[in-house]
This record gives sequence, structure tokens and C-alpha cells, in this order.
Amino acid sequence: MSSPDKSGIIAQFRQSENDTGSSEVQIALLSARIKHLTEHLRTHAKDFHSRRGLIAMTSRRRKLLDYLKRNQLEKYNEIVKSLGLRH
Repeated sequence: MSSPDKSGIIAQFRQSENDTGSSEVQIALLSARIKHLTEHLRTHAKDFHSRRGLIAMTSRRRKLLDYLKRNQLEKYNEIVKSLGLRH
């Protein structure tokens, strides 16, 4: 993921001017990396090292989403809708 994508995602989901590590920002960044890696694995189906990283990223995102759902349900619903995570 290149720098402009990352800074754009941070700018879109941050809570304040200096926010780079809130749950919402972390979930959005992980979602972008997961999407990128999923496309990579469509072309390189036997890349098992990257597949392992993808599984780790999805579980980390799942934990952050569970935390957000437990503590700030309205923000959870907002981020799930904006990222299109639930169908």
C-alpha cells in the first residue's frame, strides 16, 4: 500500500487532527491491506506465506471490530457500512 492511499484512509476515518491509531483508522487500514492481498492471492494461488499473513490480518480486524461493537455500537455500524464489510 502506497503512502497516498494510507494518508487518505487516515484522513477519512480519523477522529481528530492527530488521530492515527484509533480503532476506526486501524480497521480501515487493515481492510485496504486485506483487499490488496486478496487480489495478490487471486494471481498467486500458491503463495502460502502471504495467505498466512492475510489470515492474521483478518483476525486482527475481527478483534478490533468486536471491540468497537462492544464499546461504541454506533461507530461500529458506521464503519461496517462505509467499508462494506457486511452483506
